[in-house]
Amino acid sequence: MNEGRRAKGEGRYKIGVIPGDGTGPEVVREGLKVLQAVGEATGFECEFVHYDFGGERYLRTGEVLPDSALDEFKQLDALYLGAIGHPDVRPGILERGVLLKIRFTLDQYVNLRPVKLYPGVETPIKGKGPEDIDFVVVRENTEGLYSGAGRFEKKNTPDEVAVQESINTWKGVERCIRFAFEYCRERNKEKKLMLCGKTNVLTYAWDLWERVFYRVAEKYPDIKTDYAHVDAICMWFVKNPEWFDVIVTDNMFGDIITDLGAMIQGGMGIAAGANINPEGVSMFEPIGGSAPKYAGKNVINPLAAISAAQMMLDFLGEKGAADLVEKAITKVTSEKLKSLSAGQMGYTTTEVGDMVAGYIVT
Repeated sequence: MNEGRRAKGEGRYKIGVIPGDGTGPEVVREGLKVLQAVGEATGFECEFVHYDFGGERYLRTGEVLPDSALDEFKQLDALYLGAIGHPDVRPGILERGVLLKIRFTLDQYVNLRPVKLYPGVETPIKGKGPEDIDFVVVRENTEGLYSGAGRFEKKNTPDEVAVQESINTWKGVERCIRFAFEYCRERNKEKKLMLCGKTNVLTYAWDLWERVFYRVAEKYPDIKTDYAHVDAICMWFVKNPEWFDVIVTDNMFGDIITDLGAMIQGGMGIAAGANINPEGVSMFEPIGGSAPKYAGKNVINPLAAISAAQMMLDFLGEKGAADLVEKAITKVTSEKLKSLSAGQMGYTTTEVGDMVAGYIVT
């Protein structure tokens, strides 16, 4: 554990808050409101340290994310992020300079994405309900095609070749798969772990993934294992989502299937995720992006950001508080909201946060 950080479940936490761009500050505001309410209800305390990294700071100063800030982050218990992405900043600058830099520098090697349909939320899949859509994707978060390896040859000529390399190491694959087995065991539902890959075509990387998967599986005889190609999994998400419990996959496939997962759970307005270093500092965020066209209008749905705060509490060891937040979210979705879409909820962003906070009772 890094010097200055506390043990899980200790009751006092130092949280770095990066509201970011667009609607990020609005949804983070509601997440902090809920954290304050559940902290008062259950007896833990959070000290929030605010950072202004994002598009506005970059446009003003030319600075994206200095190394000094990363050094500060290492002393925190967690990071809570709103959104990154500004219409006046060329795509890739902020994403690589903030999101990927944090993930790689803090070695947040697991991206954890629950796919859970809450009561009262509509899914585009006919005939499916909350009992059918409740699974988790464990995505490797620091290797694969996102490692940035590659090259151009004969650039800007008719013979140009662009090579993008997928880097997969035994260590990186093994620790992600091991996390998935442990998570599946702790989740304690179907206790089924499926490897999602493409072994019939991507023979080098997925030969490694498959060998490591079944090697690690030997240590978890209580977990049922299976394998499916990524294209088949995309079909089954839509046709038979009830088949899934926990899925583990690489960086690129995980990025793709979790967006499909978000749609079947009702959309980006409810989808939350975590970038996890089990031995270090993890970052929690809503998935929907900065949605700049809704910024400042107080109409965006904050439930994804509140769900991210709930995931943060669970990771910090505040299991009881996390359960209270999830129950409050369920009450709001099942009894209050007309829609998860911005401007169609029947309530403002602030009112939704107030309702969730108000429903937190011990």
